[in-house]
Amino acid sequence: MSLLPFEIKMCPGDCGRECGDDLGRCPTFPGLSPELQETCKKNLHVLQYLHIFPMDEFGMPQFCPELDRSLKGKKDPNLIYSADGEVFVHILMNADDVRNHYIPIEPCLNEGQNAFLDGLETRLADYVEELEMVVEAGKRMDTVMSIIDRIVLVKDKGASAPKKSGGMFEQFRGNVAVKDKITVNPFRYRSIRYLMRRKLEGLGVLQPMIDDPNIEDISCSGLGNIFVEHRMFGGLKSSIGFESHHDLDKFVIQLAESIRHPVTFREPCVDATLPDGSRINIVYGTDVSKRGSNFTIRKFSDTPLSILELVGFGALNYEMAAYLSIIIQEGMNLWVSGETASGKTTLMNALTTFVSPEAKIVSIEDTPEVQVPHHNWIRGCTRGSAKNSESSEVSMFDLLKAALRQRPNLIIVGEIRGEEGAIAFQAMQTGHACMSTFHAASVTKLIQRVSGHPINVPKTYVDNLNVVAIAQQVRLPNGKPARRLTSINEIVSYDSVSDSFSFIEVFTWDPVTDTFHFRGFQNSYLLEYKLAPRRGLPHERRREIYKILKQRAESLRKVHEQGKTDFYELYGILSKAIRDGKFK
Repeated sequence: MSLLPFEIKMCPGDCGRECGDDLGRCPTFPGLSPELQETCKKNLHVLQYLHIFPMDEFGMPQFCPELDRSLKGKKDPNLIYSADGEVFVHILMNADDVRNHYIPIEPCLNEGQNAFLDGLETRLADYVEELEMVVEAGKRMDTVMSIIDRIVLVKDKGASAPKKSGGMFEQFRGNVAVKDKITVNPFRYRSIRYLMRRKLEGLGVLQPMIDDPNIEDISCSGLGNIFVEHRMFGGLKSSIGFESHHDLDKFVIQLAESIRHPVTFREPCVDATLPDGSRINIVYGTDVSKRGSNFTIRKFSDTPLSILELVGFGALNYEMAAYLSIIIQEGMNLWVSGETASGKTTLMNALTTFVSPEAKIVSIEDTPEVQVPHHNWIRGCTRGSAKNSESSEVSMFDLLKAALRQRPNLIIVGEIRGEEGAIAFQAMQTGHACMSTFHAASVTKLIQRVSGHPINVPKTYVDNLNVVAIAQQVRLPNGKPARRLTSINEIVSYDSVSDSFSFIEVFTWDPVTDTFHFRGFQNSYLLEYKLAPRRGLPHERRREIYKILKQRAESLRKVHEQGKTDFYELYGILSKAIRDGKFK
């Protein structure tokens, strides 16, 4: 499982029974930076890792208490950061590949502990009746931990361990039964608790990557290392992987069973959602995946990125955010379109903070990805037909039809793919505001897909879609990859004689300067001819709407400068401003 990218350096000298037992005798500790020393005092497994890390070859790792955007694209990284509580991560340069290394540092580096853990689980079998009495899943783990505390006796300074250790990967020894209890030192007791929680509550060896909020995607392509997509460092090669088909297949089967979507040779493909909301796809067996079973996990953060955070990242500017806020507040129909991993859902989630706080929202998805800050939110999710079950399939088409009867102010469709697209356009025609994401790299391609099979929307209906925002992954002038809102477009009309659509590029992105241009200034069809009249502006004063947009952009800028960028905090600020009439 552990595929470290360097040759293990054995601990120099005699540093005690366990790495970190006696920091005064440890030859590695005095040479660490003050930040790393302080971290190692509280987390001895970090020092245990540094004992085996060849610092003479790579140098001392930099410790980063928190990651910030300045580290993005850092060349030849060698740094350690805290992922979540006990778990730390080492990002290490890779001279042989374009992908650098991602090395989780867990409180269980001693591989020999697995044998001890198996013995502990055997002892737990004696308490099976007590465990069966616990019905609630949330309490089961607490019960297991309380039983472990009865089995294990913790003695400080590792009193029962041997005086000299033959290296950190020596078999887990030095634990003796004292009055039917297993004696361990505090360091190993912490490892036991971590391993048990990781195995029983988490996803095993994947748990460090699941807990790391900086990871966006986890990908196992078969035998070999698992790959991750990192928010700061891009594609990385993890130190976790599989060297045999037997181990990989066994893990995939356990993974599928843990999420209650088992895979078999007959049904080797599974799409499911993890308890934390992440999306997982599993393909089992070498007959359908020649490099071995594979899986991909797409993670979603608990708190979405806000529109101001996206502005801070350069994905759009304040004027674009202000324009979209007016469009959404006035009930216009908006789709965010783009290619895979271009940030479509991230942008759509961020835009929901502009929806009126009194609005009733209905979202429809096959995989839960939409996150809305409003309380009056109905979250619909599709259901597949299960074997040996009386439950029937519920499609996005079914949920969308139901949503039309629920009197929503806004319908959000996670992604338009098929026949539900036609229903979405019918909803727009009946006055229901609609937001969605769509796979198309331009307005022209979007119209081609929408009007073709299998969506089959009549071309005369397409202009019910008011605004299309195009999101893309791009390469900046400095060569770094980034996500940008490359254009915002207004669909004006369809000419049946020429069989063509007219649309206006209101905002465009300049790839040379990485700036945005307001091409629709004094020339926006929606602002001047639809939204200005709604706001009581007569035709001769219609261009005052641009002054309102500028005021909104300035208000968003001031909020941003005050550091109010959290998704839910921004929603609270905007909700109060809308109620008080200050965000007109």
